[in-house]
Amino acid sequence: MKSIKLQNIALAQELYGQHNNNLDKICDAFKVNINTRGNTLLVDGNPAEVLLAETLIKELYHLLENNFSLEEADIDAAINTIKANNGTPLKEIFLTSVFKTVQKKTITPRNPSQQNYVKAILKNDIIISIGPAGTGKTYLAMAMAMAAFSKGEVKRIVLTRPAVEAGEALGFLPGDLSEKITPYLRPLYDALYDMMDFEKARALIAQETIEIAPLAFMRGRTLNNAFIILDEAQNTTSEQMKMFLTRIGYGSKAIVTGDITQIDLPAGKKSGLIEAKKILINIKGIEFIYFSKHDVVRHKLVSNIIDAYEKIQKQ
Repeated sequence: MKSIKLQNIALAQELYGQHNNNLDKICDAFKVNINTRGNTLLVDGNPAEVLLAETLIKELYHLLENNFSLEEADIDAAINTIKANNGTPLKEIFLTSVFKTVQKKTITPRNPSQQNYVKAILKNDIIISIGPAGTGKTYLAMAMAMAAFSKGEVKRIVLTRPAVEAGEALGFLPGDLSEKITPYLRPLYDALYDMMDFEKARALIAQETIEIAPLAFMRGRTLNNAFIILDEAQNTTSEQMKMFLTRIGYGSKAIVTGDITQIDLPAGKKSGLIEAKKILINIKGIEFIYFSKHDVVRHKLVSNIIDAYEKIQKQ
């Protein structure tokens, strides 16, 4: 049994979570038992698992000492990081501020893969991120774009994705061109409105300082001093991927995100993202970042669902 004493009882209570929910997560993850006596925890179980639980508790407490506000997703992400046992202190990941939203929420990486992603975006002009849903590929890219724009590093933000139906035929859509394409681009709008005041965002969109458009609208353009994000890139054709990557101009940065397990292209069409993996791998200035199911930062069931589908596909 290991005894862990936390100095500040208020921070200790915050670490425990409401009704000790955070401690329950730790117990479940490491198969240990935790009893509390005020600001002292008694951790019992397999010695190796007890050591991991102790490391996690102390690092989470250190985050709280640095005024970090723990959410449920942070606990899940921290558990996964400690389980991976890569030796990276949580503070080096969670205290890396990317952008502060209109609700004053600080967006930070939540695992080593996200931390590497942020570093790659700062270092390179083209970043291609590949991984399953829920790993933060698009959301972090959007946060980095907002940070660059707010600092005056770029003059505009361009958000795009291919207008491909996700496994269902939508048929005729009513309305003008803008109304027809908006449903395809809704995830990008959602991420934008989560980070910026709604009215300010609408004003910037009206001024075309922030542009959200289907990938087809990128043809024939050169985008200078812009932060460009291509989302759902697994649904680009080879021609579309080449077209997008050659739009980048001086002072610009391009982020490509996609999940190669969710391709919705018609039969016989090759994914431009899969092809890019082979063609661009050795070009200096282009960095590939890969995420796995272990990097999912949504509800833990998302990771379990991905795992279940992977098992069926392997069979």
